[in-house]
Amino acid sequence: MPDVIATGEMLIDFTPVKAEGLEGAVFPNPGGAPGNVAVQLARLGVSAGFIGKVGKDKFGRMLRCALYDNGVDVQNLVDDPQRPTTLAFVHLDKDGDRSFTFYRDPGADTQLRLEEIDMRLVKDCRALHFGSLSLTTEPGRTTTLELVKQARALGKIISYDPNWRSVLWPCEEKGIAGMTEGLPLCHILKISEEELALLTGTESLCEGVTKLHAMGPVLVMVTLGPDGCVSSYHGQVSHHPTFHTQVVDTTGSGDSFWGAFLSQLIQNGYDTPDKLDSLDQETLSGFCRFANAAGSICATKPGGIPAIAGREAILQCMDETPLLETGYKIN
Repeated sequence: MPDVIATGEMLIDFTPVKAEGLEGAVFPNPGGAPGNVAVQLARLGVSAGFIGKVGKDKFGRMLRCALYDNGVDVQNLVDDPQRPTTLAFVHLDKDGDRSFTFYRDPGADTQLRLEEIDMRLVKDCRALHFGSLSLTTEPGRTTTLELVKQARALGKIISYDPNWRSVLWPCEEKGIAGMTEGLPLCHILKISEEELALLTGTESLCEGVTKLHAMGPVLVMVTLGPDGCVSSYHGQVSHHPTFHTQVVDTTGSGDSFWGAFLSQLIQNGYDTPDKLDSLDQETLSGFCRFANAAGSICATKPGGIPAIAGREAILQCMDETPLLETGYKIN
């Protein structure tokens, strides 16, 4: 049985092709934030599984194969014969930062029902990771929340990524309310600066993480793109710069970061809520450095899953690549 279960959306990212003579062309890549996290975990030697739903179509088969080929357990990836696999078209700006257009009305990933989940996987895992895109539409919302509640009651570490995609919510107010539902359920939170400001109503990172801790998470990790990340844990807020790499496409970079960070927790024995509470700042800083390297490498290649690195490449980046000094100051 897998040690870490990821649940949520799997979808196809149509990524722009950067090659002479192919301007305007796109290439289908397997993706979806929870799936990306599961693949990163598996590539780093953590036993990972995925709970979710895809269309019973060519794209769904492609996603199943992508997970399986990367060593992710797919015994609870359900095929939906009625709803198609969700598609996302990736738009890249001049700096490689991405935005998305989704074809999901609704997609198969939103249709997972609780009775379709093999709870033996959850009972035997050590951690469960989920994201907010599962909370946008029923029955996926109710299924996800109930699954997470049951996993937490079983003593599992709960990881949450409130992944803001405005077009998938009816309005910003409902999006904020929906994403906030996951906060009291998680022990570990990965959140971007934009999402932190959205959920807490403040541009101050220090004020924001204080508000987030009050809602439930023990450990908050704020991703900052080229500025690296900030950790907030046991009253200490620390900045961790990332590595100076050539950015091509940031799709999946945050998920790679998070999968790598979770791998460090699991492989070093911080695999229960009580053990998580004993994490020291020096060890946490080392985990952040490893995770930053993983995210940095992912951003150097196009696509989500195809760009995810293994341990050797991450360690090489840490040894050979200078840190990117941006002058970032915690506000």
